[in-house]
Amino acid sequence: MKPQRKKANKRLKSGVKTRRHKNRSPVNKEKIVAQARDLIESLCESEGLELVHLEYQREAGGRILRLFIDRPGGVTLDDCVHISRQSSDLLDVYLENTGPYSLEVSSPGPNRPLGKRLDFDRFKGSRVKIRTAQPVDGQKKIKGVLMGISEEIVKLSVDGKTACIPYQEIMMARLAD
Repeated sequence: MKPQRKKANKRLKSGVKTRRHKNRSPVNKEKIVAQARDLIESLCESEGLELVHLEYQREAGGRILRLFIDRPGGVTLDDCVHISRQSSDLLDVYLENTGPYSLEVSSPGPNRPLGKRLDFDRFKGSRVKIRTAQPVDGQKKIKGVLMGISEEIVKLSVDGKTACIPYQEIMMARLAD
């Protein structure tokens, strides 16, 4: 029996682009995220959009590069399609040795990720969920009302008390319902 050959290069499946490479191993996750962020942030800025968040992770269906974009007044499906096509072309040219992954582009939604320092001031007064690398006051998962950021410390109001979280300790932060 002949061994079956996998289809190489690009496949479009349900609107999600999947790249396949033969005999290439994935490179460092942080490096991929940094390279992709550099490429896509400038693309979004030129289109009048903000790259809210970018994540690259392994899921049941394989690796996913997920982009969250926004603009004042919100994004449309056409914005997502346009950025998906443009960023796909950029990533194909400039991002090498990533292994297979799916590209997803969407709006941040009501549980918007907070990643930039500016976000912690912009959404002051909003309810948030924060996960930290090290426990803060004995907890790694903290819910509260965002009070802002100053001198690299994010402040939350939690049950009438102020929790001070070092910005560099934040693993994930999102708006909460």
